[in-house]
Amino acid sequence: MTDTIPSPVPAPRTARPATARMAALARLPVFFSLQGKRVVLAGGSEAASWKAELLAASGAALDVFATEPCDDLLALAADPPDGSIRLVARDWTPADLAGAAIAIGAIEDDEECARFAAAARSAGVPVNVVDKPAFCDFAFGAIVNRSPLVVGISTDGAAPVFGQAVRAKIEAVIPQGFKRWAEAARSWRPAVSALSLSYQGRRRFWERFTASALETPEGVPSPELRDSLLARAENERTESGQGSVALVGAGPGDPELLTLKAVRVLQSADVVLYDDLVAPAVLDVARREARKMLVGKTGYKPSCKQDDINALMVSLARQGKRVVRLKGGDPMVFGRAGEEITAARDAGLPVEVVPGITAAQGAASRLAVSLTHRDHARRLQFVTAHARDGKLPRDIDWTALADPAATTVVYMPQRTWAELAERAVAAGLDPATPAIAVFSATRPEERQVPATVATLAGALHQAVAEGATGPCLILFGHAIGEAAAFAGELEQHAAAQAAQAAQAAQA
Repeated sequence: MTDTIPSPVPAPRTARPATARMAALARLPVFFSLQGKRVVLAGGSEAASWKAELLAASGAALDVFATEPCDDLLALAADPPDGSIRLVARDWTPADLAGAAIAIGAIEDDEECARFAAAARSAGVPVNVVDKPAFCDFAFGAIVNRSPLVVGISTDGAAPVFGQAVRAKIEAVIPQGFKRWAEAARSWRPAVSALSLSYQGRRRFWERFTASALETPEGVPSPELRDSLLARAENERTESGQGSVALVGAGPGDPELLTLKAVRVLQSADVVLYDDLVAPAVLDVARREARKMLVGKTGYKPSCKQDDINALMVSLARQGKRVVRLKGGDPMVFGRAGEEITAARDAGLPVEVVPGITAAQGAASRLAVSLTHRDHARRLQFVTAHARDGKLPRDIDWTALADPAATTVVYMPQRTWAELAERAVAAGLDPATPAIAVFSATRPEERQVPATVATLAGALHQAVAEGATGPCLILFGHAIGEAAAFAGELEQHAAAQAAQAAQAAQA
C-alpha cells in the first residue's frame, strides 16, 4: 500500500521547530563491538588496568604494551572477565597499531600522547588517551551495566562527577532483572525473525515483550511467555497489516504529568497528530522517528476541520501505522474524542484511550486548592464557553452556574467570559464570588489572574494585553477563595466595595 496522506484544509502542519530536529550533540554516543577484535593499550598504570578490565569485559583481544605493569594489571591478565589480555613487556611502536579496532593510551607525557594519537590516526585506528581529551577521537562515559542492556553517560569531559551522579540515579531506577530480559530478547530474536513478520508485526511483538518486562522486571522470562508471544504474532501475520489509533491525554503541559502508559504509547507511535494546546516538551517524549503533525483546532483562527482530522487519522492507520491522537489535558474532556472514536470504529480500526491529567486538575494543583473543599463546595462542574459557532453555548444551565455550593471550571472562556459572567449573575450568582483565570497551567510561563466574577473580565483583558498566552481556564466558586492567590485580592475587593458604599451613602 502506498504511503498517501489526504490533505485537510488547511493542511496539517509539521512539528514545531523545537521538536523537528535533534539538538546539537557534544559527542555521538556509539557502542563498539569488540568481541574477538584486537585492541591496543599502551601503559601499565592503574588507569591502564581499569581500561583493560573494561575492554576485556567487552570481549576484546587486548594487547597491552607496558614495561612495568602494575599489580592490578598483572592480576587482571591472569584472570580477565572475558576476551583475552596479552602483556607485552616493552614500549609501543607505531607498527603495533596496525589492524587494531581501537587504540587506548594511558600515557602521562604530552609529547608521547601526541605521538601515540598521530600513529593511531595514521593507521586509521580510533584513539583515546586517558584524561587527555585533546588527543581523543572518542571518549569513555560512565556505564550502567545490565548487559546486554548497557547505558552510557557522557558530559564531554565537562563534569565527570556529575556524570557519575547521573549514573547512580539510573542505577537506582533500572532493575537488576532487566539483565535477564535483555538476554531473553537476544536469545528469542532468531525465532521472531523466522516468522518473517512485517515491520509492524515485529514492533508489536517487542512492544508486548517490553510491556511484560516493565510489569515484572525481576521476573524470569519464561518459555511459556515466549511461546505465547510468538503464537500471537503468528496469528496476526495473516492480517491485512492495519494499524491502530490511540487517543492520548497530554495533560496540561508539564511533561512530568504524563502517565507511564501515555509515555509508552507515545514511544511506540509511527505518527503523532497533536493539538495546538500540546506543549512542545510533551512532544519531545514521543518516539523520535515518529512523524509529528499539527492538526490542532485553534479557536478563532484557521484550523483543520474535524472531518479532515478524522479522515487523516483513519487513512494513516489503514496504512498499518500506529497513530497517536495527542490531545491537551484529558482526551475525554472537551476534546471531540467521541467523534474520533466513532470514525476509527466505523473504519474497523482498533482504538484505545489513554487518560491524562485534565487542565482543571493541573490548574488546581498549582493553585494548591481543593475544588471540592467540604466547607465551600458540594459538587464540581465543567462547562465550555465556546460553541460550534464560537459563541457562548445556548444550552448552559444558568441555575447550576449560579449555585453558591458549586465549583465551576470554564473551558475556552476568553472571548465569551464577560457575557457568561453577566448572565450567571443575572441568574443569581454573587458577583463577589472568587474567580481566577489560569493561563498555561503547569507550564513555566503559567500566569494566574485572581479577581471576582464581576471584575475578572477587566483583569483578563489586562493580562492578555500584558502578554499572557497559552490555554486559558477560568475557575470560580467559594472554594477557589481558599487559594493563596486570593490572600490579598479579596481584601482589596472588599475594601473597594466598602469605599464605594461609603461614597454612595454620602451622595
